[in-house]
Amino acid sequence: MTERASGTERPLRLGTRRSKLAMAQSGHVAEAVRRLTGRPVELVEITTYGDTSREQLAQIGGTGVFVTALRDALLAGEVDFAVHSLKDLPTTQPGDLALAAIPRREDPRDVLVARDGLTLDRLPQGARIGTGSPRRMAQLNAYARSHGLQIETVPIRGNVDTRIGFVRSGELDAVVLAAAGLNRIGRIDEATDFLPVDAILPAPGQGALAVECPAADTALAATLAELDDPHTRAAVTAERSLLAALEAGCSAPVGALADLPADEQAVHEMRLRGVVGTTDGSTLVQLSITGPVPTSHDEAVALGRELASEMLAKGAAGLMGERAL
Repeated sequence: MTERASGTERPLRLGTRRSKLAMAQSGHVAEAVRRLTGRPVELVEITTYGDTSREQLAQIGGTGVFVTALRDALLAGEVDFAVHSLKDLPTTQPGDLALAAIPRREDPRDVLVARDGLTLDRLPQGARIGTGSPRRMAQLNAYARSHGLQIETVPIRGNVDTRIGFVRSGELDAVVLAAAGLNRIGRIDEATDFLPVDAILPAPGQGALAVECPAADTALAATLAELDDPHTRAAVTAERSLLAALEAGCSAPVGALADLPADEQAVHEMRLRGVVGTTDGSTLVQLSITGPVPTSHDEAVALGRELASEMLAKGAAGLMGERAL
């Protein structure tokens, strides 16, 4: 689409959380929308329950705590569209809101930020690793068990500065963060280790953004749709379908990643990997399937449901315990 003259049209109002990361993510989308429409875009900062609560996400439920206030603002007409981290979205899409665009995904991996530039394998015995994610705890502890490492996973909350501050102060030896978040705020150089997805699968949808608007605003939805990346949408739809079929919320210890097999010569197959585990790492159910690259929403959903069915048959439901929502 070519740029349109702004004329006297009012600015588009983009709803965003107030955190530095959320503002950076929304700023990237705002600039893309400005280029598409020729209209100014103003950021409207909105505080969500997840931003004000100091409880661990697993305790407050996780699902929707970072998005409900933004969605309420959309439906009240206070903002025209909103940007979320896709991994924060509940898996059920409200009928009165359109998931208009899922832009091209950033690096989905987790990274370690450790003292003295250490990597995961070189952390000292008894190292304390901070994370607020049961998914990360489960896989970190399982990895440590299989590699003869002794670590302690410590539940933490807070923004990037707060989390890295635990390492800088010596309170923790390392923290685990999303590579995408550090990339978007220009701090990826602080990562001391990129955790391979073969060892630590990311959260479903990690690294992707979601752009929502009222479903009734079909013109805006059509414009925002030009930011959509079809491959990213297919991948994260399969991942979130797995999550939904497991009846798990975004705070459950579930990891998933849909990607193209590295040895594929032609881009015609997609591999979906999933993991569910107990947070102490004593038990994991980790499986994968490969199928044709989905060309529709329904095909992507079917891929996720197929893997979920296999994981449930292997006992996945019993590993999520009270975190299954």
